[in-house]
Formats: sequence, C-alpha cells, structure tokens
Amino acid sequence: MPSSVKALGQARPSGAGMAPQACCCSPAAVQRRLPILAWLPDYSMQWLKMDFIAGLSVGLTVIPQALAYAEVAGLPPQYGLYSAFMGCFVYFFLGTSKDVTLGPTAILSLLVSFYTFHEPAYAVLLAFLSGCIQLAMGFLRLGFLLDFISCPVIKGFTSAAAVTIGFGQIKNLLGLQNIPRQFFLQVYHTFRNIGETRVGDAVLGLVCVVLLLVLKLMRDHVPPVHPEMPPGVRLSHGLVWTATTARNALVVSFAALVAYSFEVTGYQPFVLTGEIAEGLPPVRTPPFSVTTANGTVSFTEMVQDMGAGLAVVPLMGLLESIAVAKSFGLTNMLGSLVSSYPVTGSFGRTAVNAQSGVCTPAGGLVTGVLVLLSLDYLTSLFYYIPKSALAAVIIMAVAPLFDTKIIGTLWRVKRLDLLPLCVTFLLCFWEVQYGILAGTLVSVLILLHSVARPKMQMSEGPVLVLQPASGLHFPAVEALREAILSRALEASPPRCAVLECTHICSIDYTVVLGLGELLEDFHKQGVTLAFVGLQVPVLRVLLSADLKGVQYFSTLEEAEKHLKQEPGSQPYNISEDSVPEHKVALLKA
Repeated sequence: MPSSVKALGQARPSGAGMAPQACCCSPAAVQRRLPILAWLPDYSMQWLKMDFIAGLSVGLTVIPQALAYAEVAGLPPQYGLYSAFMGCFVYFFLGTSKDVTLGPTAILSLLVSFYTFHEPAYAVLLAFLSGCIQLAMGFLRLGFLLDFISCPVIKGFTSAAAVTIGFGQIKNLLGLQNIPRQFFLQVYHTFRNIGETRVGDAVLGLVCVVLLLVLKLMRDHVPPVHPEMPPGVRLSHGLVWTATTARNALVVSFAALVAYSFEVTGYQPFVLTGEIAEGLPPVRTPPFSVTTANGTVSFTEMVQDMGAGLAVVPLMGLLESIAVAKSFGLTNMLGSLVSSYPVTGSFGRTAVNAQSGVCTPAGGLVTGVLVLLSLDYLTSLFYYIPKSALAAVIIMAVAPLFDTKIIGTLWRVKRLDLLPLCVTFLLCFWEVQYGILAGTLVSVLILLHSVARPKMQMSEGPVLVLQPASGLHFPAVEALREAILSRALEASPPRCAVLECTHICSIDYTVVLGLGELLEDFHKQGVTLAFVGLQVPVLRVLLSADLKGVQYFSTLEEAEKHLKQEPGSQPYNISEDSVPEHKVALLKA
C-alpha cells in the first residue's frame, strides 16, 4: 500500500474504538479532542527544521496544483488558492497523522464542477454544507455507511474521474477554445476542432508533460541521503531532491518565464491564465442566497439545485479517511468563511509530506503561510502562467489514479468483482452519482447473494451431515431447507441429518421459525435432525424460542453414533437444565 494511502487510512483519532474514559475532562480525553496537546510539549528544534522543509515542499506543490484544480472545478483560479490554506491551520490543531495534508484535490474539484454550475457562490455553500454533513457523520459514527462502497466501486470511480479530468485538459494542452465541459460533448468537439490546435500551446504543454515525467522518474530513483556521504554528494543529492520534489512549481515557473519573454516582444503564442483577484479573501458567511440576472435564488433553491451533490461530495471526501471526519468537516465549514470550495486529504501531497520527513502537523503551518503569501504578493505573476502548463500539471497528477492493474488483479482474485468495477466506471461518464449508486448496488447484491445462498459442505452417508460455510441469516433459510429436505427426507428411506453449526455465530427469528418447521418435518418422517457445535449466542436464541425436540451434541462423532443407534452417546435437549455447565456459565454471563 502506498505511503500516502497508509497515512490517510491510519489517521484515526487516538482512543478511537476504545472504552470511554471515566472523566471527560481527564488529560487523555482532552488530548483526544485536541491532538496538538499530545506532541506540542515535546516539540524540538530538529522537528522544526524537518517540518519547515516538509511544509515548504508541500507548499511548492500545492500552489500550482490549486491554480490548476480551480480550472477543473470551473471556478476562477484564486478559488483554488482560497481552498488551499484553511485545512493546513485546522489540521495543525486537530491533526492525528503527521503526514496528512488537506486541500483541493482533482477528484473533488471534478465533483464540484458537476454540482455547482461553475458558480463560486454554489461552490462555497457546498463546502459549508459538506462540512456540516461530515461533522455530523463523525459525531454520530456513521462511517459504517462507507463500508458498503467496495474497493472495485472506488477503483471504477477514480479511474473514470482520471479519464474525465485528464481528457478535459486536452483542450488547454492544445489551446482549443469554446469546448463544452460535458464529457461526451467534450470528446466530440475536441476531435472536431483538432485542426484549430495552437502550435505554441501544444509544444509548451507537451514539453511540460515530459519535464514533469522526467523529474518524477528522477525523484523515484534518487537514493536517500545518508550522513556518511561526502559533503559534495550530499549537496548534489539535496539539489536533485529539491528540484524533483518541487517539480510542479519549477515547471510552471519555467513556462511562465517563457510566456513573459514572448509578452515582452509583443507576441504571445500561448493562452494565459490571465487576471487573478489580488489579496487575501474576505472573511464572511457562506452565501445562503445568490442574486442573478433573473432574480434572487433562495437557500432552498440552491440546495435543490445541488441535489445529489450534497451526498456525493461529503461522502467522497471521507471515503479514505472517515476516522478524521471531524477535522475534515471543520475544515470545510471554516473554509467556506474564506470562499473555499470543498477539500479533502490529498494522496499526492501527503506522499510528498511523508517523503520530506515531516515530524508533526506543524508542517502544515508553513504550507498555509506560503499559500497566503502567494495570494498577497504573487497573483500578478500568475497572470503569465500558460494554461497548457497547468493542464500538464493536472494530467500528471491524475494519471496515477487510473489503475491499469486492477482488472488483471480482480480476474485472478474474484472475477465477479469486475461487474461493479465496470458498471461504476461506465456510468460515471454519464452521471457520477448514478455510477457510484449503481456500482454500490451491484456490490450489495453480490454480497446479499452470498448471504442468501451460503456455501454448504455436505457429507453423504447413513447420516447426512450439512455444514454451512458461513453465517446463517433469514435469506438463507429456504436454501438450507431445500438442501436438507432434498437429501434427507426425500431420500428413500428418509435418513437422519446433522446440522454442523460451528460457523454460525448468530441467528434471527426467521431462521428459528425455519428450524422449527424442519424439526416438525423430521419428526413426521420418524427421523432426527440433530445439531452440533452450537455457539453460546445461538444457544441463547434457541432457549428463548423454546423449540421442541431439539437435540445437540458436543462433537460430530457423538451425533453420528447416536443417530446410528450406537451406545455411548447421549444428546443434550435444549432446556436450561440440560445445557452443559460451561455453557450455562457463558449463557448467564
């Protein structure tokens, strides 16, 4: 598992899942609610040095990405920067993993573009409402809802998103104008207008892609710096590491310098980012209504317009990190006060953070301050960044999201899992919510089928032995009944049967009724249905149901001996007086 994924997956609050403390104001309880108190007292100068380097590295990565992701979200470039700093400050206080970085991401930016109609007011309100929903999920411990979204569904969604985002940047890479944002129309118009490609944008965009790829490969193959290395070697390694880690900023700066050089000569062959609002965003409440040329859109109408986005965006934001739902929710709520659109944890920047040797969440402070400084002092320089360079940054960022190996892996592991993968992947090109919903529904149906038709091991002989290979729940009652009736009572002559219950840890009322009917059928035919390996929860239910004529044995050998009328084995009848002493103790526990 990649380090970035591990970092997000392991970012769970200390004490999560543990028994509650006796006092909510104890030091341990306060530390759980304010994680900064766990590491701040031990903070050292060495940690400060490492956190500063890591924060600087992430800052140089996030600034060009934020500008680029705003384009994916269909918003003015400054909104990417507005979204890039609040998470750094919130996670400084509430962060439970030193590696995680919060900010705009490619996938969430794509979802924002789907549900906010490229209107900043809608995007900011969506951030606020997403934060409220994520906070509620964290406090109510509703993370189990995300457990129903299987890995094939996630892979199908992320792969479709990578294709959608990547192809959506071809127009900027080639300098094409007036291309629709809807995917299928985008594909059609891109190929239709391919003859209008601007040579300058295409050449610069491809050069930026190649540079980013080369620097990434160098970064992956640079050996770590060791203290015993000669000073000259350590210096060269440090320079290479800096250049490859900050490759986004380096390549974008190079492209902007090229564009500025042409601007000075009076000829501009590139499509530029253009004017960006200068200065820090104003602090104000999210827009609960918006005024348009057709009148005022009320809060209720805005919520109705965003529709499924109010479920999809917060859920996708928490998909890999439900354990830190409160931090993410608070980030989105507070971020909406400074015009941020929805954010989440970034795998790519989390990996940069980890590889830079970050020691505490304090590294985020450096990143946040760097973003604020860029908003205050560098926006005039961002004017000269070619859109083709930002397109190259986006394409290289989303390329790893397309998992080329997943189909082969699922083919070897479980071919049926290819079905939700393909359903999700294909439908996400139509509507994201339909793709995720359909893929999840297919996954749940596959799961329910295994519950309704559990595999059963059977041993034929004078006595039929049937062992369900998994739990026994109400959808499986008919399958169990048919299996026993067809092989035991419909045989000639009818024979006794043993239900081996070692793998059954719980049963429900419908299962109890089904077992009662089976016992009656066996009694009418003059044969016996016995039970082996009953666990305490199952025994407790059977005692409560007061079924008549239930016999169970400690071992399968005892059951077979008794049913074959061999001496030396006696069944236990299901009544509290006849339950073995060790089971009585467990039943009364």
